[in-house]
Amino acid sequence: MPFSDRKFRRSPKTAPLIPKRHHDDFSGESGFDGASFSGAVFNLSTTVVGAGIMALPATLKQLGMVPGLIAIILAGVLTEFSIDMLLRFGRASKTASYSGLVGDAFGGAGRTLLQVCIVVNNVGMLVVYMIIIGDVLSGTWSDGVHYSGVMEEWFGQHWWTTRSSLLLLTTLLVFTPLISFKRVDSLRYTSALSVGLAVVFVVITAGITVIKMINGSIGMPRLLPELVDQASFWKLFTTVPILVTAYICHHNIHPIENELKDPNQMKSIVRTSITLCSAVYIATSFFGILLFGDQTLDDVLANFDGDLGIPYSSLLNDAVRVSYGIHLMLVFPIVFFSLRLNLDGLLFPYAIPLSFDSRRFFLITAALMGFIFLGANFVPNIWDAFQFTGATATVSVGFIFPAAVALRDTHGTATKNDRLVSWVMIFLAVSSSTVAISSDIYSIFVSDKGG
Repeated sequence: MPFSDRKFRRSPKTAPLIPKRHHDDFSGESGFDGASFSGAVFNLSTTVVGAGIMALPATLKQLGMVPGLIAIILAGVLTEFSIDMLLRFGRASKTASYSGLVGDAFGGAGRTLLQVCIVVNNVGMLVVYMIIIGDVLSGTWSDGVHYSGVMEEWFGQHWWTTRSSLLLLTTLLVFTPLISFKRVDSLRYTSALSVGLAVVFVVITAGITVIKMINGSIGMPRLLPELVDQASFWKLFTTVPILVTAYICHHNIHPIENELKDPNQMKSIVRTSITLCSAVYIATSFFGILLFGDQTLDDVLANFDGDLGIPYSSLLNDAVRVSYGIHLMLVFPIVFFSLRLNLDGLLFPYAIPLSFDSRRFFLITAALMGFIFLGANFVPNIWDAFQFTGATATVSVGFIFPAAVALRDTHGTATKNDRLVSWVMIFLAVSSSTVAISSDIYSIFVSDKGG
């Protein structure tokens, strides 16, 4: 018997999470008649292009240029397919949320497990975003060496250029207004600017690469992976969680669809967004690996910290770092939106929708923002933890849950192709996650023994 949403506070079988009509409006913005195609594309693209973009050149260093670019394209194709399954199976089960769809297939336990994965994934991403913003603005320490941030370089060391002060100002002046919106469509303009800044990063990187190619200071990158032993082969699998993380946006699919003027446009919106983001990813990876070669760091942003070997190098470094820092500030509220919805679903499963309860909306928003702020200030190096969440929660949200829903096929709508691709996604997710986690644990033990 299909799972009944009557056990839960939201009834996705009868009503969407976000009311569309102006007479249902709860946000004080009168006359809202549904989100536009372009606004939805920008919001979904901003959800996709977060911090993952900076790790992609390093995946090309690991895989080699040709397999790396192919892997980026395949990850985009699989992501689009998994989202298409969410939309199709969601309509078949008449649910208007990702958690409602999983609940329909696997009951309350499945729904809760998905919400936990989304909360873990989004909290991890947002803490990392704040850490990167702090690194860009105030600098960071690595191996006892201090790398200056742009504010410190421009204005010197003051109390207001310290990490905690700049993150507090960013929280109060940027995050607080943007996370106060009760509709995801309200973020369409900041999302458009965010996508534009990601393109600026690509254009600057491409420009530097072309100049260095003209003056002959760029070597040929490795086209294929370097397999010297068994360990180097298994290490190739550690790139899969990074590729999945780069495309993760499943948690915002239904909130965006629920606000559309014409929900039938959602498939085209997804295709447009994935195509746009894939183009940005391919360009970033291609020019990044050409520019830095074997010197490409895990976070390519760290490569823009020294002399680039061309005129105005310092100015270009600052432009890259500042544009990317602002980009992450504008990605933050769109990821926060689904985090708040899913945490509310975990804590208050029987309450009225969050959008109608201003007191609960404020309390959850303030508590989450405080937790993320403290995490970014007092846990300044969480890359190992982020790798673990990427190999578990993120892969589950992006691949495992959509595939599991299709294989469960509660309403008998899955095709043979759906089942085949679902098994491929589960194999990729489980195998790569196992290898990635094992590799991380091994490297931690090795570093501990070395210390």
